[in-house]
Amino acid sequence: MPVIRYVLSEYVEHAMALALYDKLEDGTFAGRIPLCKGVIAFGNTLRECENELRSTLEDWILLGLKLGHSLPVIGEIDLNRQRNYCR
Repeated sequence: MPVIRYVLSEYVEHAMALALYDKLEDGTFAGRIPLCKGVIAFGNTLRECENELRSTLEDWILLGLKLGHSLPVIGEIDLNRQRNYCR
């Protein structure tokens, strides 16, 4: 059986591996992905912060693709290559 690759899922996983987290003074957490400008999230726990960061990243990617923004190449995955969408 051929292996099915889901490029967006792989991109998200590679980006999440680059995430940086900080514990804030009030005990909550902040997370960010430096390569993805503006992708930041907060949570009461590290797990909650990670989940929020993933959701924010996914929205950021989809909006960037829709608006034609240049997205960073992450994990050798370039989402900026020619796009052939069904309209």
